[in-house]
This record gives sequence, C-alpha cells and structure tokens, in this order.
Amino acid sequence: MPVQPPLAALSLGAQSLEVLNSRLIECEACPRLRTYCEEIARVRRRQWRDWSYWGRPVPSFGDPRARVLIFGLAPGAHGSNRTGRPFTGDGSGNFMFPILYEAGFASQPNSESRDDGMRLTDMWISASVRCAPPANKPTPEEQRNCAHWLDEEMELLTRLKVVVCLGKIGFDAFVGYLLRVGVLTSRKGIAFSHGAEYKLPNGLHLLATYHPSLQNTNTGVLTASMFLKIFTRARSLMEEKKRLPKL
Repeated sequence: MPVQPPLAALSLGAQSLEVLNSRLIECEACPRLRTYCEEIARVRRRQWRDWSYWGRPVPSFGDPRARVLIFGLAPGAHGSNRTGRPFTGDGSGNFMFPILYEAGFASQPNSESRDDGMRLTDMWISASVRCAPPANKPTPEEQRNCAHWLDEEMELLTRLKVVVCLGKIGFDAFVGYLLRVGVLTSRKGIAFSHGAEYKLPNGLHLLATYHPSLQNTNTGVLTASMFLKIFTRARSLMEEKKRLPKL
C-alpha cells in the first residue's frame, strides 16, 4: 500500500520505503501481538462496529524525503490498529495532528482514516513496535523483534536531520538504535525529559517530548503550547544551514 503518492512519482529511496512497509505489514514475529490485534479487529469496539479493522502491523507514514522523524511507542488497539495509519483515529492523534498542521508539517488538522487525504511534508512517522500491544506494554522481546524495521528505515531516510521521540519508551528504543549502529558508544549523558535536546555525533538532533496520550493531555502534563514548541524547534533545526568554514 502506498504511504504517500503513487509509486511512479517516488524516488528510488522512497520506493524502497514502500517495499519496506509492504514487508512490515506481513510480519508474524510476535504471536502474542498478532493474536491480540486480530482479536481486537474481530470483536471491535461498539462505536466502530461498522469499520473493517486493519488488524495487522501498522506501516510507517509520511514524506519519504522527510527531514524530521516522529518516533512513538506502538499503535493503539482501536486507533492505528483500526485505521492502519499511525496516530490516526485515536485521542493521541487528535491532539497531535492539529499541532503538526499548525507547525506546517501536515496538510490538514484531522487524521481519521487512510483515505482522508492527509499528507505530511518533511515528516515521517514511525514507532518502536508496529503492532498494538495489550495494555500498551510490549515485552522487551517484542521490542527486540521489531528493532530491525527501524534499522532498515533509518538507512532509507537519507535526508533526516531531526528525530522527535514521543515518551520515554520511544526515546529509549531510539537510543537503543543509536547504540546498536555505533552512533553512540554509551548512554552516559543521554536521558529522557520533556524538551531534552541532543546533538548526536552523526549530526542528527534528538528531541524528546512527553507522549501525547490522553493521560498526559487530559491532565495538563502535556499542553498544546508545550507540544507546538517541540515541533517549532524541530523545524528550526531542520532548516538550519551548515556553517561554511572561514577562509
């Protein structure tokens, strides 16, 4: 399934991202997660009983030429697991997409289905785990099973400048990637907190924010202004020009 424009309109790298997504949605590496997602899709929530749930691993979404990556935890059982697109159809997405629209990354403020016309510019959305986990808690083994998808994805996002991690689990998973591929040799000095920012040895900027979960947004732990500030900063870093050495 295309993640943005038709295949013929994409560059070679973008075609590879599409192929990666097509492989991802067929993954059966975690029996517990596959059973759970399929059961949720079979039973459905009453308010969504007329929907045909996605019920499979959720592919990444966005602009293949993205300079900003949003990295989250996992799909929601009745959000992405229902719609088949990250942060689409749940409370977290309802909070996040208006902010992305205001920051100039999203074409519209509402994200309701894969067919609603949403486009992202300069942004790609991915996650640590690609299947909805029970109680939003994937096991360490399930996180390890999913890690290679990020490894492959990062090789294909060749214009990336900024990574925004949503929540501590997503942050820790991305730091795990940095350690895996040798960008970092130690976690020393790299800690999660809202608004934390790190310039990595490979030139990437790593930003951290509280996750836009209903638990955080309904209690004021994360406000719209706090979240917008993160993506305003991401845009500033994305557009930052390299300084040429003085002659």
